Amino acid sequence: MELSTSPSSSASSQPSFTQKDLGYFRVLREFREALAKAQEEVELHRSFSHPARLLGIGDYVGLVLFGLLNPVARTIRGLCHASHFKKVQKDVCSRPVSLGSASEAQHLVDIQVLERVLGDLLERRREEKKEANSNQGTASKAAEVVEWMLHDGSIFPALDRMSWALYGGGKNGSAKAVRLHLSFDVENDAPAAASVCEAKKCERGHLRENLKRGGAYVADRLYGLEYGFFKELEDMKCRYCIRIKDSAEIEIIEELALSESDKRSGVVKQHLVRLGLGKRAADTQSPKLRLVYVRGVSGEILVLATNLGIDELSAADVALLYRKRWEIEYYFRWIKCVMGCGHWMAESRNGATIQIYLALIASLLLQLQLGHRPSKRVWELLQWHQSGMLEDGELQALLAKQLAMEQAQREKKPREPFWKNL
Repeated sequence: MELSTSPSSSASSQPSFTQKDLGYFRVLREFREALAKAQEEVELHRSFSHPARLLGIGDYVGLVLFGLLNPVARTIRGLCHASHFKKVQKDVCSRPVSLGSASEAQHLVDIQVLERVLGDLLERRREEKKEANSNQGTASKAAEVVEWMLHDGSIFPALDRMSWALYGGGKNGSAKAVRLHLSFDVENDAPAAASVCEAKKCERGHLRENLKRGGAYVADRLYGLEYGFFKELEDMKCRYCIRIKDSAEIEIIEELALSESDKRSGVVKQHLVRLGLGKRAADTQSPKLRLVYVRGVSGEILVLATNLGIDELSAADVALLYRKRWEIEYYFRWIKCVMGCGHWMAESRNGATIQIYLALIASLLLQLQLGHRPSKRVWELLQWHQSGMLEDGELQALLAKQLAMEQAQREKKPREPFWKNL
């Protein structure tokens, strides 16, 4: 198995749009097309087929997506007001939307529709990446392809009146929060699956409930605290690369040799071990696994557990794979700080889930258009254009210049982890 050390990029560094596409950078239009396809495969709530209902599912979710993308209206009340504009009715929703209809619609949208849209867009991303690799002569052999998934969770502060969003944080333990559990495709740098729930729900417990037989997972040491979890992964025939505590109890079975490539990658040593000692090892029925010890950027030793042999994944690739885990942290930061998905347009559990799913979908649509998620500067250019401060031609020229500059920076110097300088 080979893991690319270069930053993810598109087949071309030039934006794939023309001036006529710039109004809403094709995102809203492509979303409606993907949504229409998903609606054919998922049965909608019967209310949407009632002759008295004028607000369609596409009108509501399109309006929320528009709220995530535009720089002005970021509340459902403001979006309902904007729905009276002719341009918004043409590109976003087909008719004016009342506040009552929008408030009711959040409870009627089946999340399976948005899951299907996200899955279809990810498949498009994979096909484009595969074609780009094929054109560059870097395509992997089919037998070597493993869809590694980064798995982690992130918390979004909630309003006090969102009573379902249990958390228990804060000074008096009454803080509310929403947790996004995300599976992130390493190879394609894109979200693959998501679940939104109250922040109190355990991240490791959620992954346990959603393990896929034959899956491949990369996770931090929160997921490696319980030794029995590794037995469950083995039973599900899953591959994994999970960090564990350096104070973990282990029984060393064999010390494994390191190659020069392993040593250059910061690997200090590797062992074949069982987790736990004595009765604890017997209780957890811990399988044999490999521990790879990697020196971190500040000198600390990271202990990485994997069930793959040296011939399947070298120690150097184990270290590289875990470094890739930080891509999901970059992604959480992008969703929160660049897109600004922190102001709730709906407060119910389903409404919050819809909003976060649409944020994930928007990120993929932008990635498909630009080749990668927009940086802060690119996002600002798109926002200035929507505000009427940039003409189409000027935006096209500035975008091409900014994207070319960012591509040159990525090729010149790989991105450092944001936590390195903390």
